[in-house]
Amino acid sequence: MRKLSLAALPVLFMGALIANTVFAAASPQEQVPLPAPSSSAQKLYSSAQNDLLQIRVLLKNGRTQASVGSGFLIDNSNLVVTNYHVVSQIALEPETYVGEYVDTANQRGAVELLAVDALHDLAVVRVGRTGTGYFKVPEQIQQLPELTQGQYLYSLGNPLDLGFAISEGSYNGIIRRGFYDQLMFTGPINAGMSGGPNVTVDGKVAGVNVSKRLDGELVSFLVPVRYVQELLAKVKLQAKPAKDFSLIVGQQLMAHQGVIVDKLLESPLTLKTLGPYRVPVRESDQVRCWGQSNAKPDIPYTVDEMRCQTESAIYVSGQLQTGQVSIQHAYTRSIELNALRFSELVSNAFKNQVSGSYKSTQVTAPACNEQFVSNKKLPVRAVLCVRAYRKFTGLYDFILLTASTDQAMMSLQSRIETKGVSYDNGLRVSRIFLESLSKGGK
Repeated sequence: MRKLSLAALPVLFMGALIANTVFAAASPQEQVPLPAPSSSAQKLYSSAQNDLLQIRVLLKNGRTQASVGSGFLIDNSNLVVTNYHVVSQIALEPETYVGEYVDTANQRGAVELLAVDALHDLAVVRVGRTGTGYFKVPEQIQQLPELTQGQYLYSLGNPLDLGFAISEGSYNGIIRRGFYDQLMFTGPINAGMSGGPNVTVDGKVAGVNVSKRLDGELVSFLVPVRYVQELLAKVKLQAKPAKDFSLIVGQQLMAHQGVIVDKLLESPLTLKTLGPYRVPVRESDQVRCWGQSNAKPDIPYTVDEMRCQTESAIYVSGQLQTGQVSIQHAYTRSIELNALRFSELVSNAFKNQVSGSYKSTQVTAPACNEQFVSNKKLPVRAVLCVRAYRKFTGLYDFILLTASTDQAMMSLQSRIETKGVSYDNGLRVSRIFLESLSKGGK
């Protein structure tokens, strides 16, 4: 099972991790057994079970199972809502993968992908059977359920490919640390429940199971039902499914990069003091910053660091998460090392900071340009590296590395990485960051 890293991982039974949150994709031994359902949960499950589905992604060659999630039939239609990350392989590699559903009566059939919303992690597929009408998503936003802090909610799905189940917990507000709202569900969501419905006690759809925190207890997340409403409205208007979902996902990622860059630069970057230097950071609902130092008596040099990173990323595939910004600053100094050894120390720290395989199927090899520049405030050695996305034309990863050159026995090394941005926005962010580095007073 693969593990990525960040803060929220989709609840897909195969593995993928974003930040410290998982798409409920931890390994089986990491899962917490679901508690026995209450009488309310039992009644809900009994009413809803005929409209619950397991969504399987199969390798076409051999029909072997590649990943498993959940889904639910909408009203009396043959439309099924699930997570985008459950069907991302079908969307991006239709020549290799195909979908299949299995219902609670163990009936199965093919799925047809109709629409995807990678930004909110949703998808709609069509199957060869209809729902009983249990799961309704009203067309008017005023008809969606109004949730109150602490009310009970119920998640349904097929955890760990063990069989259909229901878990209960409570609603604890809207999470706005990403660029798009999610609901906090204080209840268990295990791998395989991705794409399953989360409902109120009277059966109204509140959201869709999507992820959980690995570093907490019973902290899970739901896609709000209003995003489901919007995607279903688009499906109703479209004449036929897209021929190329990679193009659709690319368009959504292009729209997203504009949102994150505008949000990052909506006001001047905050300048923090790091030794004699002033360094740019961004602290907001979407970006969190941390600091640390290696200061110990037995180490002949000291490094103080600041790190800032967006709290979320967009899941594109098991090999690609994007739409992130990270900032790092490291202030190094020493009174024990001589100038030659200090120079070697900071030079080694500057090397090999451009990550990514030259053989990656997702992005090209980095093209880098190095210059010694001065922004009239601080002379620096600067390296700018750019990687292009292979499947999504017009998107790039930018990495800007800088190292101060004004002092022999102290060094400021800074880095900003913007993932999945347009070329113009990548240059824009890099230029503003470079111009913000300074020394001394304001």
